[in-house]
Amino acid sequence: MKGLAYIDADGREAVWTDHKKRLWLWGLFVPTALFFAVGVMWLLGLGQTPLMYLAPVLWWIGPLLLYVILPIVDIKAGDDGENPPEEVMEALENSRYYRWLTYIFLPFQLASLVAMCYFLTADNLTWLGGVYASGGGLSLISQIGLTLSLGVVAGIGINTGHELGHKKPENERWIAKLTLAPAMYGHFFIEHNRGHHVRVATPEDPASGRFGETFWEFLPRSVWGSLKSSWELEKTRLHRLGKSPWTLKNDVLNAWLMTVVLYGALTAIFGWYVLPFLIIQGVYGFSLLESVNYLEHYGLMRQKTASGRYERCAPRHSWNSDRIITNVFLYHLQRHSDHHANPTRRYQTLRSFEEAPSLPQGYATLIGLTYFPPLWRKMMDHRVLEHYNGDITKVNVHPRVRDKVFAKYGATSAGEQAAA
Repeated sequence: MKGLAYIDADGREAVWTDHKKRLWLWGLFVPTALFFAVGVMWLLGLGQTPLMYLAPVLWWIGPLLLYVILPIVDIKAGDDGENPPEEVMEALENSRYYRWLTYIFLPFQLASLVAMCYFLTADNLTWLGGVYASGGGLSLISQIGLTLSLGVVAGIGINTGHELGHKKPENERWIAKLTLAPAMYGHFFIEHNRGHHVRVATPEDPASGRFGETFWEFLPRSVWGSLKSSWELEKTRLHRLGKSPWTLKNDVLNAWLMTVVLYGALTAIFGWYVLPFLIIQGVYGFSLLESVNYLEHYGLMRQKTASGRYERCAPRHSWNSDRIITNVFLYHLQRHSDHHANPTRRYQTLRSFEEAPSLPQGYATLIGLTYFPPLWRKMMDHRVLEHYNGDITKVNVHPRVRDKVFAKYGATSAGEQAAA
């Protein structure tokens, strides 16, 4: 594997090699997983053995990958532990190899979505083998599994759009919007860059999870808050230009239009039957993004300075993980502190900070645990308090439980948080 030559701090020639260079290709398994599953089902059906009856399970390959396979492999594989040296950053940043891996995600994602619509409406899939409903089409349970599998693709597609949406080249920003379209989350392009990155780890940020807030409370708050914020941000930008927000120059509207055109085209080709499934996979997809939003800054809060403004975002304001498998599948999203410090930095150059607070496992393992508030709080609440040396007044506490939490952890009133 070819490395990058550089001169180290002692003036000696050295070579740094990205040992994950080939592993990054696994990031493309998610948008191609459906085709892999179909190939395996076809092989199982060829032999007409009892294994053919297991074939329909593979329509659920997305949830199986997300909630079972990736967490197991992530735990077994352990931490990444490798940061590129400063001297190779520019060359690594400019490598087209890493850039094209994110570009290629989109055509595979769209091809998988078309394939989903075909399999939902096909009335004869007996050529695949396995067990099917009368007429040879998919049973309802298989249709649900297929839809959720594409929801996983849409959710991870948002992360790909996140990576590209931070970049300056116009073509990459448009690819980002297209990647967000299947999940109906085009406004994320605006809110994340100009909203979340400004308000992160503050009570004003809809996408920062609060201490004592369940994921099920956070989900509608973040979805509605982000949508509202993105519209206000674009409305303000266009007002400064003397334009109405009701224009295709509004990046929220043109991003949503991409979803309308995509869903409209698929409905026109495959019929109205596919539309509810398209919506379900989109909703499930953006819920996966929101579960990651919830855990990335849970309970963390930037403190106010003497001027009344919030301190600058620092590594201590993001939860990080350096599990290698999730790093590969989510393009180093887990190195979240460096991302907030350097939003335009490409994924391959993001670094792991030892001083940043660490999650007990990788994002892939923790996404499912966010659904169960008692388990989540048992695992995370004490970590939040330890991060602040037991000072609950420095924590971003959910208003609903603030008085109860302050009383439990030694603060005499909720007013102490405002005074802190």
